[in-house]
Amino acid sequence: MRIGILGTGVVGKTLGTKLAKLGHDVRMGSRAAGGESAKEWARITGTKSSEGTFADAAAHGEIVFNCTSGMASLEALRAAGAQNLQGKVLIDVSNPLDFSKGMPPTHSVCNTDSLGEQIQRAYPTAKVVKALNTVTAAVMVEPSLIPGVHTIFVCGNDAKAKAVVIDLLKTGFGWKEVMDLGDITGARAQEMYLSLWLRLFTKLKTPNVNIHVVF
Repeated sequence: MRIGILGTGVVGKTLGTKLAKLGHDVRMGSRAAGGESAKEWARITGTKSSEGTFADAAAHGEIVFNCTSGMASLEALRAAGAQNLQGKVLIDVSNPLDFSKGMPPTHSVCNTDSLGEQIQRAYPTAKVVKALNTVTAAVMVEPSLIPGVHTIFVCGNDAKAKAVVIDLLKTGFGWKEVMDLGDITGARAQEMYLSLWLRLFTKLKTPNVNIHVVF
């Protein structure tokens, strides 16, 4: 499958590397083509990996991952181009964290809206699925880094798109428990959960932490 990755940070590289190892044709996008970080990633990752602009990656992907910083996601998606996202599954991994006043960060949007919803409104023909934003990058693709069964969440308006994402999470990344939180308004809960995750990270002194929903 052709995969587009928007963002060249730790999350984008971690997801891109795992997807390439699974045999997918992955293109990583950044603001400008030819960036050293993306070029080095493509060189190391293999022959099915390539790099380009946000628009290049979005046009390439049958599935597109938004791995950009939450405060810059809407700008990055504008650069990717609405025509390149039309009808595609857009997996939003970003979090609207505002670090302008230091740590801990605040949320740039919460309670009555979410970044996931803002993205879906801005790109109504894209099939936005919020996923993977509640764990650290390494755990996204290797949930066994945390012992036992634990829960990853998805939400979105399109049931078929969520089914595609859930299958990728389970068969590709090895997640045993994926919980569907319903429509895209579920992104509010997934994004606001980051406040708890950050507190747990600080308390336990490890990013390899997650929760297991028991009912």
